[in-house]
Amino acid sequence: MIRKALIFCVAVNFLAPCVSAEDQAVNYQVVATKLDQARNGLLPETGSSIYTMERQTINNLANGDFTPMNDVLLHAPGVAQDSFGQLHVRGDHADLQYRLNGVILPEGITGFGQTLDTHFVNGVDFLTGALPAEYSYKTAGIVDITTKTGIENGGRTSIMGGSNNTLQGNQEAFGNKGPFSYYISGTYDENDRGIEPPTKTSGAIHDQTYQNKEFGYFSYVLNPENRLSVILGNSTNLFQIPNNPGQTQNFTLAGTPSYPSSTLNETQSEHNTYEIAALQGVIGDKTDYQVSLFSRQSDVLFQPDAKGDLIYNGIASRVYDQSVTTGIQNDNAYHLNYSHTIRSGFNYSYENAQNNSFSSVFPTDATGAQSSNIPFSIPENKTKVAGLAGIYLQDEWKAIDKLTINYGARFDYYDAFVSENQISPRIGAIYELTPQTKLHAGYSRYFTPPPTELIAPTTVQKFAGTTGAPNSTGSSPVRPEKDNYYDVGVIQEIQKGFNLGVDGYYKQARDLLDLGQFGQALIFSPFNYEKGRVEGVEFTADYNQGPFSSYANLAVSRALGMNVESGQFNFTPDDLNYISNHWIHLDHDQRYTASAGAAYKLYDITYSTDIIYGSGLRRGFVNTGHLPDYGQVNLGVAHTFNLGSAGPLDAKISVINLFDNIYEIRDGSGIGVFAPQFATGRSFYLALSKPF
Repeated sequence: MIRKALIFCVAVNFLAPCVSAEDQAVNYQVVATKLDQARNGLLPETGSSIYTMERQTINNLANGDFTPMNDVLLHAPGVAQDSFGQLHVRGDHADLQYRLNGVILPEGITGFGQTLDTHFVNGVDFLTGALPAEYSYKTAGIVDITTKTGIENGGRTSIMGGSNNTLQGNQEAFGNKGPFSYYISGTYDENDRGIEPPTKTSGAIHDQTYQNKEFGYFSYVLNPENRLSVILGNSTNLFQIPNNPGQTQNFTLAGTPSYPSSTLNETQSEHNTYEIAALQGVIGDKTDYQVSLFSRQSDVLFQPDAKGDLIYNGIASRVYDQSVTTGIQNDNAYHLNYSHTIRSGFNYSYENAQNNSFSSVFPTDATGAQSSNIPFSIPENKTKVAGLAGIYLQDEWKAIDKLTINYGARFDYYDAFVSENQISPRIGAIYELTPQTKLHAGYSRYFTPPPTELIAPTTVQKFAGTTGAPNSTGSSPVRPEKDNYYDVGVIQEIQKGFNLGVDGYYKQARDLLDLGQFGQALIFSPFNYEKGRVEGVEFTADYNQGPFSSYANLAVSRALGMNVESGQFNFTPDDLNYISNHWIHLDHDQRYTASAGAAYKLYDITYSTDIIYGSGLRRGFVNTGHLPDYGQVNLGVAHTFNLGSAGPLDAKISVINLFDNIYEIRDGSGIGVFAPQFATGRSFYLALSKPF
């Protein structure tokens, strides 16, 4: 350990340099690196599956830093693509937990846009499987992002333009002075293809988007053992809802005999801010800790086309949802001896979710037919608070040199529409069969609360006798999901730089959670199946030697549910009757999912390609069919030009969807699917980036 006397003099409670500025900067960097290692030691991986994407892996994607965060994760094993930027991991609908430097980022209201920007990401650890006791709530995948910091002084200006009138710009600045370091980033994006359109066309109608994202990381080294860091983030996204021309008018509106569907004007705006303050460090030679306060504010506003939505859907709803979550998280690691590391911690969060909607509808007669062409309004304003608390204790035990066992348990309590709790035992092990062969296995009991901010507050009785009436009348409260999760796998090093892996999993669920879009606004509604089964196997490979690097992933999965037991009003009676005694595929169940990529540097030019493939999501009555399979190939060529005294200039040309395969992601059928969506066709981009 660096002696304090070499780094600090303390005077009047302020830190002052005791050595030269150059030596001091070096020492602060050493301290920061040591604290980073201590923070990483708080997060065990024993028994689970981890997939790491480093900064160079992201740079090698066709669009590099301009790749949206959800597209980056599509190149991890077992991640399936859906419309509106949604991701499904190992048969779960979303259920992803995002962490920034180990701190949980509270869940916001789902929308079209991404909250996190890839530019500030230094690396990603993607954890799946049977997770240790400190991971909770969203457990299909843990996306633990290590952010960029201000170890160096400088910045970078980047811009990208291309197809679909795309214009993106990013500005980064970073640096340090003594114990203080910072990294800030701002990104702007506008284009004419913000959302996957409902038609297979090269140009979408009414599909512009304007987005901006800001991020800041600020760190202050209090002393050689402790550091205070603050993270601030914001995203503001505005989307036009693309139109589907040529649709048949289903209802009549007084004074508006004709209203072409190509002229609809629906929009959705989304705003997210988040703040994290973390005190992290070491106590003596045995204890690492981190205590964090966090907060997130999220809101979504859907503005309907007042006339068009009434004519085509029989209901026009202005929906404003808002959620504010605050909380605290603590993680500790006590290195008892060579064989045992004891980890413990707790978390608590409090959420206030509000739903405000104003719906215009037509009255109906006893047969359900429209009885008047004059609409009337139904307002709804509801507030719900939710509390979530958890505590865990676990021991990482090195039983023998080749065998490490991580065992423990956590207790969670949830109080919102229902109050429930659960004790969740966890155990995982990793065994080094040979220096080249590692086996892992684990079991985890999971407790997954529903997202409070998304729970549909619709009062069924209010819409009875109107064109906005629900499909049925059942509305049991949504419950937390409880799982038994099993995972086993092996990683084999074939030769230096060449690794193969296989991982199998099985989940047995009670009160299985799923999400669906049951209305015009892209605000998902959760519901439960009484029971569920999810099973699959994943194959991974990577090869890195010299100027060549590559990876490939293949996942085979099946996700089933039976008997809808909450949110029944979103389903037709025929759906409910069938699902009550039949196992059905979940709407996001995709049997085969694959991704691959490669990069090769030749004469200072980097050539890269990345590929995604899927066998198609579900469609049809109770998800009995599936869409055709699809594939997308992207290419990138990057080179750094030397501008002499002006310094380097990084340039990259990329082609997205090289073979112009405009495949259908959704066809508008299936449970909780509102409209068709098609992938973007072949697109060309040029990106320039200048460090300073």
